[in-house]
Amino acid sequence: MASSEQPRAQWLGRWGFLLAATGSAVGLGNVWKFPYMTGEYGGGAFVLVYLICILAVGVPVMMAEIAFGRRGQGSPVDAFRRMATGSGRSPAWSVLGWMSMLAGFMILSFYVVVAGWSFSYLWKTLSGGLSGGSVDELAAVFEANNANPWNLGFWSTLVTLVTMVIVGKGVQEGIEKSVRWMMPGLVLMLVVLIGFGALSGGFGEAFAFLFSFNTGSLSSAGMLAALGHAFFTLSLAAGAILTYGSYLPKTASIGRTTLGVALADTLVALMAGLAIFPVIFANGMDPAGGPGLIFMSLPVAFQAMPLGSLFGALFFIMLSMAALTSSISMVEATVSWLCDNKGFTRRSAAWSTGIVLWLISTAAMLSFNVGADWTLAGKTFFDWLDYLTSRWLMPLGGLGTIFVAGFLLNKNVMRDELGLGPRFYALWLLMARYVSPLGILVIFADVLGLYSVVFAQHWPYLLGVLLLMILVGERLSPRLRQALAPR
Repeated sequence: MASSEQPRAQWLGRWGFLLAATGSAVGLGNVWKFPYMTGEYGGGAFVLVYLICILAVGVPVMMAEIAFGRRGQGSPVDAFRRMATGSGRSPAWSVLGWMSMLAGFMILSFYVVVAGWSFSYLWKTLSGGLSGGSVDELAAVFEANNANPWNLGFWSTLVTLVTMVIVGKGVQEGIEKSVRWMMPGLVLMLVVLIGFGALSGGFGEAFAFLFSFNTGSLSSAGMLAALGHAFFTLSLAAGAILTYGSYLPKTASIGRTTLGVALADTLVALMAGLAIFPVIFANGMDPAGGPGLIFMSLPVAFQAMPLGSLFGALFFIMLSMAALTSSISMVEATVSWLCDNKGFTRRSAAWSTGIVLWLISTAAMLSFNVGADWTLAGKTFFDWLDYLTSRWLMPLGGLGTIFVAGFLLNKNVMRDELGLGPRFYALWLLMARYVSPLGILVIFADVLGLYSVVFAQHWPYLLGVLLLMILVGERLSPRLRQALAPR
C-alpha cells in the first residue's frame, strides 16, 4: 500500500487546515439558511443557543474526527480501523469510516448540481441573462435553467471538473493553495457586499432582524433548528473533516483549531446575512425565500439598484467559491482511500473518482428535467441522495464516531492526541459520552419525524434524560467495554 511507504502529506500549518475546514463548513446553506433562521427564531437569542449547541454537540464530535484522522493517518476507513485495533477493538468498526466516506460522496453527487446553479447564475449576471423585472419572471428563468438538461448538465460538469483539477494537484499544491485565496476572497467580497448593503437603505432593518435579542421568538422549534444546523454545518460524519485532520501537523492544537473553525463558520454565516438582507429589506421583499431568495429575489433587487450588476456578479462569485470549497472537501476522503489502499497516484485517483461522480451526479441532475417522473416512493434520485445522507448516514455516523471515541478507545489515546489538560479532557469526555450523543439523538428523532411525539412538548425533560444517561453510562462503562471487546 502506498501509505506505508511514503510519508503522508501535511498542511503547511494550522492556518491551512483552518481555512480548508472552514471552507468545507461554509456552503450554500450558510449563505441563506442560517441568517434566515437567526432572524426567524429570535436574532441574538438564536445565535447564543446555536453557539451553545456548537460547543456542546458539534465541537466534541469535530475534535474526535480530527483526532481520528491525525492519529489514524489515513482515509476514514483506515483511520477507524487503526484506531479500533490500536485499542484492542475489532477492525469491524471501520464500517463507520465506510459510512462517512459514502455519505460525503453521495452528498457531493447532488451538491455539484446545486453548486452548478451558482456558476450558471454568475454567467447569467455577467452576460445579461437575468433581465426581468419581477420575482415571477426570475422564477421562470430558474425553472427554464433546470428544465434544460444540457444547460444544467454543463454547469454541474464544470463544477466536477474544477473540483477534480484542484484535488488532483494534491494537499498543498491543490487544496491548500486554492483555499488560501478563495476563503480570504470570499470574506473580502462579503465585506464589500456588506458595505453595499449599508448604503441600500435596509441595513438597520436587517441588523435588527439578525441581532435583536428576542427570546419570545425562540421556541422549541428554534432550539431544534439551532441544534440541527450546529451538527450539519460543520461537515461532520461526511469524511471531510476526518481526512483533513489526517494532514494536520502534530504541533497543531486540535482544540484551538476546532474552535477556530466553528467560530469562523458562524461569523461568515452572519456576514452573509448582513450582505443579503439589507438588499432584501430595501426592496420590500420577503426574507423567508429560501433558495429562491438567492436565485429569484436577489437578482431582481440587484437590478433595481445602482451598480447592481457589479455587486450581483460579486455575490455570485462569492457563492460559487463557497460551493467549490465544500465540494473539494467532500471528495477528498474517497481520493485519499484510493491513494492509500489501491496504489493510485493522486491525479489518477481524482479523475477516476470524478468519472464515477459525474455519472451519478448526471442522474441526480436529470431529476430536475427528463427524469422528474422517475420516482421511487414519491422521491426522485436527487431526493433519495439527500434523504439517505441527511436522515441516516450522517446522524448514524456521528453517533458511532462519538461512541467509539467516548467509550471504546483507550483513554490515553484520545487524551494524548487531543493534548488537553486534565480538566479540559474531563469536560470533553463528558460532552463526548453524553451531551453530544443526546443532541444527535434529538436530531435523529426529528429527521425520522419523531421529534414532535417525543421531545417537542417536553424538551426541558431532556436534562433529566441527560442525567440518567450519565448515571447509567458511568456505571456500565467498564462492563460495556468488556462486552464489546474482541473475543
